[in-house]
Amino acid sequence: MSNLRWKLLLIVAVTVVFGAVGVYPIVAARYGISGPKLLTDRVLKLGLDLKGGVNLVLRVQTDDALRIESETEMERLRELLANARITPSNMALAGTDAFKVEGISGDQDAAFRAAANEVSANFERDSGTNGTYTFRLKPNVALQLREEAVVQARQTIERRVNELGVAEPIIAQQGTNGDQILVQLPGVTDVNRAKEIIRSTGLLELKIVEQGPSASKEALAPGGNAPTGMEIVPGIGSGADAGSTMYYMVRRAAAVTGRDLRSARPSLDENGRPAVAFTLNSEGASKFGKVTGENIGRSLAIILDGKVQSAPRIDSRITNEGRISGSFTQEEVTNLSLILRSGSLPATLTYLQEQTIGPSLGADSIRSGVLASIIGLVLIIIFMVVYYKMAGVNATVALLLNLIILLGIMAYMGAVMTLPGIAGFVLTMGIGVDSNVLIFERIKEELEAGKGVRASMNAGFSRVFLTLMDTHLAALISAAFLFQFGTGPIRGFAITLVAGLASNLFTATFVSKTLFELELSRRAQATTLSI
Repeated sequence: MSNLRWKLLLIVAVTVVFGAVGVYPIVAARYGISGPKLLTDRVLKLGLDLKGGVNLVLRVQTDDALRIESETEMERLRELLANARITPSNMALAGTDAFKVEGISGDQDAAFRAAANEVSANFERDSGTNGTYTFRLKPNVALQLREEAVVQARQTIERRVNELGVAEPIIAQQGTNGDQILVQLPGVTDVNRAKEIIRSTGLLELKIVEQGPSASKEALAPGGNAPTGMEIVPGIGSGADAGSTMYYMVRRAAAVTGRDLRSARPSLDENGRPAVAFTLNSEGASKFGKVTGENIGRSLAIILDGKVQSAPRIDSRITNEGRISGSFTQEEVTNLSLILRSGSLPATLTYLQEQTIGPSLGADSIRSGVLASIIGLVLIIIFMVVYYKMAGVNATVALLLNLIILLGIMAYMGAVMTLPGIAGFVLTMGIGVDSNVLIFERIKEELEAGKGVRASMNAGFSRVFLTLMDTHLAALISAAFLFQFGTGPIRGFAITLVAGLASNLFTATFVSKTLFELELSRRAQATTLSI
């Protein structure tokens, strides 16, 4: 009797705990109950198909990654040649994955080849006529750069979406070439802001201003063509030129980039206007300190995505901190801080598909799913009670507790409920019924063989236990494969199934048997069993 009492207390404790975690937050949200916060924060999250939100498919322009690599190595080679006192007549990109060097004289050929060896690791070098050389990315390097660009873009998008505070977003690579990214944002209402944050390249560069600002490119260089190693960048004027487009001549090679950032946060400038304060890592601080220390009195262009945001004067050596100011609103500063913290994208993104799912569609899906689950549950209860009599009531109690535990597990894990997840609930009910049917039929066989009620009950549970373990393990393996290779909704189904298998094994064996023992304990001599 003491053993039975502890079993009952355990069942009650499990029901209270999982009911508080899984069921109470749903009831509280439905009827507007505010607390306790510890429980209401655990409310089961709804997926895109139930809550509504945004479904985006983006393509990573991997050619950008190849062009950046080619341009970076070309500028590196330009500096090496300048140090070796070699002046080619022209250096320019020859497509996205190559660049060309022209005008290398014969007496400079040996020195050129020695300098070019520094950039030959990732490039194939072909020589042409009249001192012309073409450097082209090796095919395996180009393929690796494309793959890395997609992975880095996905990781950057994940960080940005997490900063947005979206609950359980789905971000995954897809497409024949693997260059597409699926982004699902449940519950997002400000679609334009989400798209802008996801798509913004977020490339920060700090460069010393060589000339400018000027109202035109021609005023900085004849024909608007910058000298070798320089570039002309547009920006927004300040003071008397506020609101107009101004141009700055800066070096192509950046002193510090967004890769050197440690953090970025909203702030205010000296005039109390919204700005972004940033902190550099140790390597970036070292480079920034060197550049600012050597250029006191000159202007530093703060360039974001190819546009000068501000060009403050360097009054002293600066090491690990800086500020981006301009004509920002508070929302723009918040968004820019988020983008900079998450890192720059390695390539531009284009939208292939945009689908907005309204909350009303999600509400309809919830109603349909819940209605289907209730109808299925009622039919199961009717069948079990009619066919197995009081033992059917026993199975019904175990099944209801199974669903309570399942809700609690999913809420505690922070899982997301989707339409496939609701299908997992219905399947869990089927598995629960199947488990009880196996046990009950075995008990009936033992009774027909002439064994006593208690012996038949014990034999039914003990002999079917291994069968249940075998079927649950097989289903668990299937769920593991679904989770490993499936996308978001399929993973949701797999999570629901795994949680349902765990809770069902507890209720079908431990809870159901305890209820039988409770009934038999009330009778000193049990000769019959309502089954």
